[in-house]
Amino acid sequence: MRVSTQSNLAAVTLAFALSVTSAAGEITDAARSKNSTWMASSIMSRSQGIMTGKGGSSELLQAGITQRALTALAAQYPDDAFTSDVKAYVLSSACSVSPFLQNASYDALSYPLDRLSNGHALLDYSAPTDNMTSGPGSFAGAAVALRDSIDYNRRNDEGGLWYFTYPQWSYLDGMYSLAPFYVRYHVEAETAYPIPAWKQATLAAVNDTYHQIDLLWSHTRNASSGLLAHGYDASRTAVWADPDTGASPHVWGRSLGWYAMALVDTLEVLPDSASEYRDLILEKWNSLASAVVKAVDPTTGGWWQILDEPGREGNYIESSGSAMFAYALLKGTRLGYFATNADLASTAVDAAIRGHEYLTDTFVVRETNGTLGYNGTVSVCSLNSTATYEYYVGQPINYNSVLGSAAYILASLEVERLAAL
Repeated sequence: MRVSTQSNLAAVTLAFALSVTSAAGEITDAARSKNSTWMASSIMSRSQGIMTGKGGSSELLQAGITQRALTALAAQYPDDAFTSDVKAYVLSSACSVSPFLQNASYDALSYPLDRLSNGHALLDYSAPTDNMTSGPGSFAGAAVALRDSIDYNRRNDEGGLWYFTYPQWSYLDGMYSLAPFYVRYHVEAETAYPIPAWKQATLAAVNDTYHQIDLLWSHTRNASSGLLAHGYDASRTAVWADPDTGASPHVWGRSLGWYAMALVDTLEVLPDSASEYRDLILEKWNSLASAVVKAVDPTTGGWWQILDEPGREGNYIESSGSAMFAYALLKGTRLGYFATNADLASTAVDAAIRGHEYLTDTFVVRETNGTLGYNGTVSVCSLNSTATYEYYVGQPINYNSVLGSAAYILASLEVERLAAL
């Protein structure tokens, strides 16, 4: 289904939002048969992942990861009765974000890199030949503006993209939204327009994508643990910046979770022509996955809010980063990204399954109205802070944050795939 005007986008969004509201809490027995569909129906019943413009700078990311999780669910269960509702909800979410993403230069300055997480749904609802030609008001037009916003985004002297408005600061967080969309956009454009100019543009996009991944790796990776700190300041002037690398002092679980998912999801969409970059990203993925498996809490099977301070007073197992690691490890194994490391593949699967079980037993809440709640997800943690240990462990815990529950859906889908084998 395609919607071509902004007025129609708004109308569809309103109509579907009203239908969801009227059905809130009415979860079918079929939806309750699987963790993924039960959590998805619960998110939908709460009208989460719909852009209002009043939800702060993370609202586009909430919409984006909701779209990603529900799209993955619909693809995995195409024949379920519940799937048509899921697809309609993704359309509703895409409709809600599109008006906010039409102005490339404005968006690049007004929203973090997280905005790009919405690009996949916009491409899904765009006709392939529209990717470069549709005007304002269309999904394709919004996708084009979103891609153009990367060119307007500020960069440091090394070419690293600023995560948001904070001068010279780059975060791991933004890679989940940037890397897979950046590559996929150009692969699909090249498919629609198989001419040398688009092939060159695809290679340039893949090169820039890897450059962003590599800059974060080189600035933030701890050689001893193999884990990556939250981000870096290229100017080395932030109160928290390491004087040599610019890195922030701690490994925040969810930021590393975004980065881990980015590596796996980007590998999935790389074109055959990018074999050199595939090898480079695979090398990073295997190294990081090994470090993530070693960082798991042996008692619970989950992952800490601050991974470099396991067991320290005030630290705790955090539910969004844990779900992201479980998803990335399972998907990476399924797609063969540990092909040369069978031992790591086995330990990664064991850790991810155990982690998912802990999340299900500890953080998934069965509400009296038939929905599932999700607990234990930390609020947004920003480097626009002291970035101290006390800062990270002192941030609020949010109930029913889709940053956690949508990641849980993605992890659940991978567990359900294994169970079906």
